[in-house]
Amino acid sequence: MDAPLRFGAQLRRLREEAGMTLQRLARETSYSKGHLSKIERGLSLPPLRLAQFCDAYFKAGGRLRQAYSAEVASAKKKPKPARRRVIATGVGSSLATRLAEGGRSHQDKGGDERDFPPEALYRVQLSGMKQLGQSLAPTVMLPVLRSQTSSLIRLSFRATGSSRAGLLVTASRFAEYVGWVAQEDGDERAALDATAEAVELARAGGDEYLADYALVRRALVTYYNGDASGTIALAQQAQRSGAPPRVRGLAAQREAQGHALAGDEKACRRALDRARDLLGEESAPDSQALGTTQLTDPVSMVTGWCLYDLGRPRQAAPVLERECRRIAPHALNTRMRYGLRHALALAASGEVESSCETARELLAVMSVVPSATVRTDVRRLDREWSRFRGNPTVRGLRPALANVLNIGP
Repeated sequence: MDAPLRFGAQLRRLREEAGMTLQRLARETSYSKGHLSKIERGLSLPPLRLAQFCDAYFKAGGRLRQAYSAEVASAKKKPKPARRRVIATGVGSSLATRLAEGGRSHQDKGGDERDFPPEALYRVQLSGMKQLGQSLAPTVMLPVLRSQTSSLIRLSFRATGSSRAGLLVTASRFAEYVGWVAQEDGDERAALDATAEAVELARAGGDEYLADYALVRRALVTYYNGDASGTIALAQQAQRSGAPPRVRGLAAQREAQGHALAGDEKACRRALDRARDLLGEESAPDSQALGTTQLTDPVSMVTGWCLYDLGRPRQAAPVLERECRRIAPHALNTRMRYGLRHALALAASGEVESSCETARELLAVMSVVPSATVRTDVRRLDREWSRFRGNPTVRGLRPALANVLNIGP
């Protein structure tokens, strides 16, 4: 590669030599195709993260990083006060800066979107919020998430074209996560309202498929309410041919849970096989993907869950134990959710000592990170343990169990 080439030209040459389309590079980097096109044409500066990623991805040996540094050094000759404020004060303050300046875009001020398209900043923030949601109570998360959703909507009013569409779609992802956290807080109505808002925002931004995923979310509400037929109907509706494979795969998993709840093992296994085929069509989901990204093999975990609902706890327990061991230590909410289902399967199998040992730490976690959906399984665990009231280990955990059941709704 010739040294005089600018970053964008070098990136384009590497991409084309690798036989990669701009659309695929957009998927790999999580930047929009339009933004990458501007970078390749030299109309926008590349972000540092993109330079680092592409240098390693294309094995450029540091050439892309050097080109990035040269362009940044050149760009520093021109003052960019708005950009400095963004770097210094963070996402929320960057929005405040834009609003304080009357909503003028960078183009209005004679520049361009440069390194920090607002939707990209918020996507990074949403990823961080989802990480925090693994260890913080829903009541702590909800006000921040709702505030950021509103901020994105307001910001979209001052944007146009693809920038506005990107902001609206990003707002829809915040709203969808609000729905999940609201359900964890025990407020089903707020959860459904937030999911409906997410669908409207996504459609306004040109994303028609969030409506299909919203059916999967609604099916989770019916599942926890014990409505097998409602769960199956919603999950089947979400599996229309036009939906992306990931959405259809998640819907097939939910359908399997509905069949398990109804006691139909054959239909459950067919749905699980379909889920594995569909989810196998994608590469590992990134942090922005719909549905959980904390499970190494979500279909196997759901299989263990379904085996319990099918009345096969002895088969469910080893599957759940194996998959629980693969959950990252920081994913407290996920560990708690599936770990307690494992404890429940052990108790139903008569292995009460192992059940108590499995649940001991998880009950302590739940007192800090409460979850209305997980509490459903804690109530089931309470009923299973009631068969062993004379067991000293069970008696020793009764206070912790009662404490969890008395938290929240």
